[in-house]
Amino acid sequence: MVKPLLPFEVRRRFWQQVRAGLLVEEAAVAAGASRQWGWRVFHEAGGVNPMPVAEPVGRYLSFDEREEIMRLDAAGKGVRAIARELGRDPSTISRELRRGQGYRGYKASVAQARADQGRRSPRAAKLATNLRLRREVQTRLRRHESPEQIAGRLKVDFPDEPEMWLVTETIYQSLYVQSRGGLNRELTRYLRTGRSVRKPRRRESERRGRIPDMVMISDRPAEVEDRAVPGHWEGDLIMGSTASNSAVGTLVERASGFVMLLHLPEGHGPLAVQNALVTKMLTLDEQLRRSLTWDQGKEMRHHVAIAEATGLDIYFCDPHSPWQRGSNENTNGLLRQYLPKGTDLSFHGPGLLDTYAAELNARPRKRHDFRTPAEVLEKMLAEAANQPGVA
Repeated sequence: MVKPLLPFEVRRRFWQQVRAGLLVEEAAVAAGASRQWGWRVFHEAGGVNPMPVAEPVGRYLSFDEREEIMRLDAAGKGVRAIARELGRDPSTISRELRRGQGYRGYKASVAQARADQGRRSPRAAKLATNLRLRREVQTRLRRHESPEQIAGRLKVDFPDEPEMWLVTETIYQSLYVQSRGGLNRELTRYLRTGRSVRKPRRRESERRGRIPDMVMISDRPAEVEDRAVPGHWEGDLIMGSTASNSAVGTLVERASGFVMLLHLPEGHGPLAVQNALVTKMLTLDEQLRRSLTWDQGKEMRHHVAIAEATGLDIYFCDPHSPWQRGSNENTNGLLRQYLPKGTDLSFHGPGLLDTYAAELNARPRKRHDFRTPAEVLEKMLAEAANQPGVA
């Protein structure tokens, strides 16, 4: 008898959650499986979803339907009666009853396992059966051409030979899903990323879904862009060594370059960042709490609560766009003098962090005609206070 496996629907839900942006462990739990199962499935597939994202339709029976067939069969219903109940063809029900027969009649789990096993049998991949095409792709990969370049160029070089054409995804599938055959995974080192396991591909809208109610940087007012008014900040985390799981929060005022650092002794999860950020921001006058721009890290999941507590308007950068926080990125580079990469940043207590920030705020900057960020901010605040109508 075939050992019942997790239903196909569980795997499909798992890959849907990965695609939506959850971590592998989170996706496995959300799908109704264990974390260990999630990691095993993810690595066996090379990080590539081996099945369609959509639910099966048409001739495929779901596990719920199989359980209903088992219930009706146990109640003594015939093939045609079961078919009417489910809205299926009698021949489909007849085949299904034969597939799921065990020692004590039809079993939904046995039928599902046999159906899943049949669906897992891979079709012969084009690169596994066409030796000439495989050699062409291997040669071009070793020349560090990308899969997209290879797929496009093959149509140029072999215009009258469709058997020598393929799509970009076929190359990626053959590299990362070893069960499809064709290309050895060692060829991934010739790719630009060099990854041996493929990262999940997400649409921009799916990535945004990780943090609800985000306001994107494209909606940020022009006042923030021209740096004429103080109180608009950029923020990020500087990460420590992987073993320590430590981090320091960095805040840079856009107009002056004034720096503040966040001590995160309890880790860098959403609640820890919220508490540290609110505490630090409330040390400032209200006129210095106008906006904050951050990337789409999960540590800002509580951005609504932060905004309510501080009065900040919070904006999020586009994915993979560090230049949208240029002041913050440059300052983080300067801070690495004090907070080296690969070290345990929890060593740096609040007193040390304030000292580092004070040193940077007293360092002359070329963009300010060699005035310091502290001097620039002080002058801007004084000018604002002297304007008519300002108390």
